Amino acid sequence: MSEIKPNDSAVTEDSGDERDWAAAKAFFDNLKTNKPRPPKPQYAVTIAVSSRTLFNMVAERKIFEEEGVEKYVAHQVENENEPLKPGPAFPFVKALMNVNSRLRELYPDSEELFDIVLMTNNHAQVGVRLINSINHYDLTIERFCMTGGKSPIGYLKAYMTNLYLSRDSEKVTEAIKEGIAAATMFMPTTQTELSETQLKVAFDGDAVLFSDESEIIVKQQGLDALFEHEKEFENKPLAQGPLKCFLEVLGKLQRKFYAKNERIVCPIRTYLVTSRSAASSGARVLKTLRSWGLEIDEALFLAGAPKGPLLQKIKPHIYFDDQMFHIEGAKEMGTISAHVPYGIGQKYHRGKLIEKPAEGK
Repeated sequence: MSEIKPNDSAVTEDSGDERDWAAAKAFFDNLKTNKPRPPKPQYAVTIAVSSRTLFNMVAERKIFEEEGVEKYVAHQVENENEPLKPGPAFPFVKALMNVNSRLRELYPDSEELFDIVLMTNNHAQVGVRLINSINHYDLTIERFCMTGGKSPIGYLKAYMTNLYLSRDSEKVTEAIKEGIAAATMFMPTTQTELSETQLKVAFDGDAVLFSDESEIIVKQQGLDALFEHEKEFENKPLAQGPLKCFLEVLGKLQRKFYAKNERIVCPIRTYLVTSRSAASSGARVLKTLRSWGLEIDEALFLAGAPKGPLLQKIKPHIYFDDQMFHIEGAKEMGTISAHVPYGIGQKYHRGKLIEKPAEGK
């Protein structure tokens, strides 16, 4: 899984990279600009977003699929002064920028900030429209990676990515296999007004924050077997899932606000929204988080009830779940959702097996 980036003590002062960054920072510090400069990647929480998650490019995608890449590029160039409409990751990115503003107020010299990278397989010719759109909405996105038709996954580690958001499920799956937190984003069916002052991030538990150990037992042996298993292993922490490290870095930034006595007005709030039953299988989840040294602001155990109505109340900027039927339910009620293609749940839909497991496994 993607790891928390090293602290100051882990960085060698006389390293070539450190000298290069110091020189670059000194250069930019001497330039007059109202735009905040990007933090050093080694300290930042790096969020890589694809162009199709940041912007609504459904019409452009249709041109690409039906008429080919040349027509697509020509269309983008011809319309490069027409800003693209916001996509599913847009409110999330705006919320990240708000957190950065608050952090800079409290810690003017800190590099521990969100750094948003546009990670796209678009051709460079399309870059002008993307840049114009970013400037139109006054987004703080300075780092781009445009790979000209090739998969950008190989660059994620080089950019020290903590979270990758895409509309392409194959790329997301590839990123998770590389140990990088990733999810496929979906636009909600209806629009919901979201908080402009607090970043709200909601997570499913099993196969998202935690491994799919418990999901496997439910699918193969049923709920009673799960309850017995969780009671027996209540004090043994669950293995981590693909999004655990993202919760970890969110917690790291939250603690910076707590240190300034701003817990009540912290601009980051996290939620656990799980189908687990609290009394029958909830204790192990909470003890696992405690063993990791992580806090979750709100924990909602639904015991199999639909998640959509609760998510509609929370109004998160992003909700992560491993099962598509939860994603579909959340979308229908206006929640911006992100599918995590991980674990045994990918072989099932609404409890029914859609892919037979390999024999002997």
